[in-house]
Amino acid sequence: MFSKILIANRGEIAVRIMRTCKEMGVRTVGIFSEADRNALHVFMADESYCVGGPAVTDSYLNMTAILTVALETGATAIHPGYGLLSENAKFARMCESCGIKFIGPAASVIEQMGDKESARRLMRQAGVPVAEGCDLLADGAMAEAEAGRIGCPVLIKARSGGGGRGIRRVDNPCDAPAAFESARTEAEAAFGDGECYMERLMLHAHHIEVQLLCDEHGQVITLGERECSVQRKNQKLLEESPSPALDDKTRAAMYDCAAKAAEAVGYTGVGTVEFLYTDDGGFCFMEMNTRLQVEHPVTEMVTGVDLVKWQIRVAAGLPLDFTGRDLTPKGHAIECRINAENPALGFRPSAGKISLLYVPGGPWVRFDTALFQDYVIPPYYDSMIGKLIVQAHTREEAVRKMRSALGELVIEGVDHNIELHLSILSDPMFLSGCYHTDFLTCMLEGKETLC
Repeated sequence: MFSKILIANRGEIAVRIMRTCKEMGVRTVGIFSEADRNALHVFMADESYCVGGPAVTDSYLNMTAILTVALETGATAIHPGYGLLSENAKFARMCESCGIKFIGPAASVIEQMGDKESARRLMRQAGVPVAEGCDLLADGAMAEAEAGRIGCPVLIKARSGGGGRGIRRVDNPCDAPAAFESARTEAEAAFGDGECYMERLMLHAHHIEVQLLCDEHGQVITLGERECSVQRKNQKLLEESPSPALDDKTRAAMYDCAAKAAEAVGYTGVGTVEFLYTDDGGFCFMEMNTRLQVEHPVTEMVTGVDLVKWQIRVAAGLPLDFTGRDLTPKGHAIECRINAENPALGFRPSAGKISLLYVPGGPWVRFDTALFQDYVIPPYYDSMIGKLIVQAHTREEAVRKMRSALGELVIEGVDHNIELHLSILSDPMFLSGCYHTDFLTCMLEGKETLC
């Protein structure tokens, strides 16, 4: 087991990883930007070091500075959390060259699956269904021609990155050239890679992801699925497990495809295979996330498995000591992402001092956050400030428990989206369990959505 781990992240996920490390008896090294000098993860770490200015490019993406801290402190492994450097193959290789274990899959796997167009081809070879589409687009003229061949609506998608960036919908082939240029420009700015491909847009689809846990001894285990269809601009807002849309036959087929995907690339560690599913029972591969997901607590609540702990154990070469049959999910869990933003003002981000914080409690209620009284939220980073997770015997009970917990959660001093979550949890379409990725957009615009 590792004696000391550097956590190359910030906020709630850095705090989450540090808690598990303390439980495992592993010392932790924290890093921080000048803007995060008073952040919770800085004080929770056994030792912490500043790695640069407020901008992520100067600090949390400063690979040389992070590795220098790791080497000077004697850290034997680096946990990247999610976002930032978690899917950066270059960083994973740099860790390896420095003799430091990158807690995640091999750099070659990150590279393969991070190139979404390449991943599509690999999945087809492995027998995993993919949406109809085309390989890399050369220019706007090719985008228009392919949109006509495939049939609109289609999505032009960046092959690199994530978080909803570099994606454009095309409803008419003649609009494809402009959409291609827009997606290409955004992808180039966000990921340093403007290459894009195209695939058919599956209307009224569910976004469902399967959690994987794979060790270095060939064991591949699926740990249930998560319904992630409550989204705004391709960014998830609320997740639940199990999905209310799947039947047992489709669920089993999806798990089988997720396992095939992992085996095809020799995957190790914690990962997620994401699918689009339609109500007629069809589904197709969308992408693979080669890291811990923001919404991993949903799976932890229904399986009782500490994914961060097993992520560290697997990276240390330990075998899994259970099988998928031992871990049939129990009950129902829901996660609401609490963001410092104002939905009434176009989801304008909010920064400032937390003047009052009250966290809900009770059985099977969990709030993952880095907030504390008088903490000042800096304006430089992602707006998510916490994740509220509940678990209950049934979906109906979980919805009621989440409403109660949201009503008890008090965050004053900044704008937030708690009221929006309460509206979602009271919406008839959400309550029916038959909602799709266009649900939130339709709800906010007062439109009806299909079931």
